[in-house]
Amino acid sequence: MEARAYLRHARISPRKVQIVLDLIRNKPVDVAMAILKNTPKAACEPLEKLLKSAAANAENNHNMDKNNLYVAECFVTPGPTLKRIRPRAQGRAFHVLKRTSHVTMVLREKE
Repeated sequence: MEARAYLRHARISPRKVQIVLDLIRNKPVDVAMAILKNTPKAACEPLEKLLKSAAANAENNHNMDKNNLYVAECFVTPGPTLKRIRPRAQGRAFHVLKRTSHVTMVLREKE
């Protein structure tokens, strides 16, 4: 039995999200929450909300015990990229790629 939660179109680069996801993979939910609260990264705030959502899904939809949950899987895939143009010197234009992320978090119960 597993509980999933998705975060789609997050306006943060997948590389930045991946660093934080590596910190919480295979950790119990309460430890993962503490890590997210005390890590000074931009990705932590949306990931904290996602973890709370996944825990609520597990508890309410699947009748899982909140104290036995751990982060079984978490991964990020690139979402659509917003393409913008930045004016530069001598009439040139530089392309700016504003990347987005799709994050998936899966919680399971310890046996």
